Amino acid sequence: MTVFIQLIFRLLSVLPLPVLHAGGWLMGWASFVLSGRYRRRLLANARQAGLSLRTALVSVGESGKMVAETPRLWLGKPMRMGWEGASVVESALTHGSGVLFLTPHLGCFEITAQALAQRFGERMPITVLFRPSRQPALRDLVATARERPHLFTAPTTLAGVKQLIKALKSQQAVGLLPDQVPPAGQGVWAPFFGREAYTMTLSARLAQTAGVQLVLIWGERLSWGRGYLVHVRPCPVEGGLSRDPLIAATQINQAMEALVRECPAQYIWSYDRYKTPHGLAATDAGTARSLIDRPVPPDLHADDT
Repeated sequence: MTVFIQLIFRLLSVLPLPVLHAGGWLMGWASFVLSGRYRRRLLANARQAGLSLRTALVSVGESGKMVAETPRLWLGKPMRMGWEGASVVESALTHGSGVLFLTPHLGCFEITAQALAQRFGERMPITVLFRPSRQPALRDLVATARERPHLFTAPTTLAGVKQLIKALKSQQAVGLLPDQVPPAGQGVWAPFFGREAYTMTLSARLAQTAGVQLVLIWGERLSWGRGYLVHVRPCPVEGGLSRDPLIAATQINQAMEALVRECPAQYIWSYDRYKTPHGLAATDAGTARSLIDRPVPPDLHADDT
């Protein structure tokens, strides 16, 4: 089975991107039509964020494209990509310290790390955090396929976190998705699009490592398989993140919201962002939720310049 799945991935990796996106669009809509659970979650999350039905429906096909393009991104030839805001990365490099790149489940987040490694890797290698696949057939493939020259991976384990810290202290770059729901005990309840969501504290802890520069980034998927456009934004929090875990998590969530608003149709609204992690007792969740009433800074928006 492992060999068969890897063979399928390698066959798909040679297909042109327009073909993969067309097939992914169909696959996304098939999932939306056939799975009531998938459909209800996507529409509920989009409605929570105030999206129109039209935008929510456009996201159905985009989510399918995200799945279909994965084999090409992991195993295929380099993709066509452009940049908007690359000067922000150049500015961060001048500080001579580690750089933390944050991106939500928006557009093609796989391409952001590849783009950074390709353009800036010789001066600043990047390590990205990833969650190992639960399927043995994909575990080894996921662990190795993402690596490129100057691009390394770290699993969501204690050893992986230590690897990230070491990279930052070595004046390298780290990339992660802060809107990924962490395991119980590794997050706080903080608002995300007006609803409390269990939010990781790791991103804030890494950002508070001495001298680390915080940069926001996301990869826009261009229409008709024309490639990708990498958008970079400076840290939106004047004076840096708060030392209070809840306030810092809220600041990061607000920054992620600002990125999602740039292209809401390419956010993965089907992701179970508001779930309660396994092992988090109801009493613990209730206590954590009550903290949302504490005062937090006003909404923060990423600088679009």
